[in-house]
Amino acid sequence: MPPFDRDRNAPPRPGDRNNPRINEQIRLSPIRLIGANGEQHGIVPTAEAMMMARDQGLDLVEVSASERPPVCKLMDYGKFRYEQTRKSGKAKAHQQKVKEIRVRPKTGEHDIDTKVAQARKFLEHHDKVQVNVMFRGREMQHIEEGQRIIKMILEKLVDCSKVEKPPSLEGKRMTAMLAPKSGK
Repeated sequence: MPPFDRDRNAPPRPGDRNNPRINEQIRLSPIRLIGANGEQHGIVPTAEAMMMARDQGLDLVEVSASERPPVCKLMDYGKFRYEQTRKSGKAKAHQQKVKEIRVRPKTGEHDIDTKVAQARKFLEHHDKVQVNVMFRGREMQHIEEGQRIIKMILEKLVDCSKVEKPPSLEGKRMTAMLAPKSGK
């Protein structure tokens, strides 16, 4: 591993397969040249193409190395790389996650409001929210208390969510699944 990180905008290394060859890295001559605006210049010697690129303040970039003669284009390589990174960044879509909110039957009113605010943030970020009411020991005799709490949470989040899975008792926990409303 090199002792320093390479600059993102630094020209690619000669052996780098991911990036096209630019300027002095292009060794073959002659080449098929395409202008900055897409106009065809035909087959020209590499040295002449390099002079044209310098005169226009652009780079000579190898577009298709597999062709004979190789196809090269006059362009601003830094601007081209910037556009490519922007395009790849926009292509990534948000992965929807399932976030979990846990409360107990004896959880206080203010603590529930805090959990509701947290769930609201998750829903606004387009994540699903699983609401869990955990029961321990003798709390299992008072399931109606857990139902009251989970119903209260669902009522407070009705404006920004839809119930994907209604409350159900699974062992010692009562769960409900909320999904963000698609209208926003």
